[in-house]
Amino acid sequence: MIIHSLLQASPATRDGLSIAADIALVGLGALALVAAFAVVVLLLQLRRLGTQIAALGRELNGKVDPVVEKSRTVAANLEFISASVRTDVEKVTGAVRQLSERLEQASDHMEARIDEFNALMEVVQGEAESTFLDTASAVRGVKAGARRLSRDSEEGDLHR
Repeated sequence: MIIHSLLQASPATRDGLSIAADIALVGLGALALVAAFAVVVLLLQLRRLGTQIAALGRELNGKVDPVVEKSRTVAANLEFISASVRTDVEKVTGAVRQLSERLEQASDHMEARIDEFNALMEVVQGEAESTFLDTASAVRGVKAGARRLSRDSEEGDLHR
């Protein structure tokens, strides 16, 4: 339509405003074409970028898969080690518990033996004290008897 109005009107009948409007319309049309071209170029660039990103994703996926698999292997190994350590700790704990119980039993037995030994020593001490007192009494009696005999024999010597 713009081209049709330009062809029908002669340059002499047109005023400066209509010419400026026509030039502005042509400029806007050119600008619209450039913008459309830029959008098409931009869309092509985005499509190429999307293809590159997809290729990069496939490449990374190929490189990440071994890492993920190694991570799974490491996790399985850690789980095995953890279970093994847990089992060993349970065994050690059981052994320590048994040893503790045995030591407690031995301590109780030793305490009973010490009590028996103390009772025996009390009996021995009582017997020793009793024997000592009996011996001391006997020695005193012998001394007293010896003194008496020696006085009697001295008196008998004097009387004779």
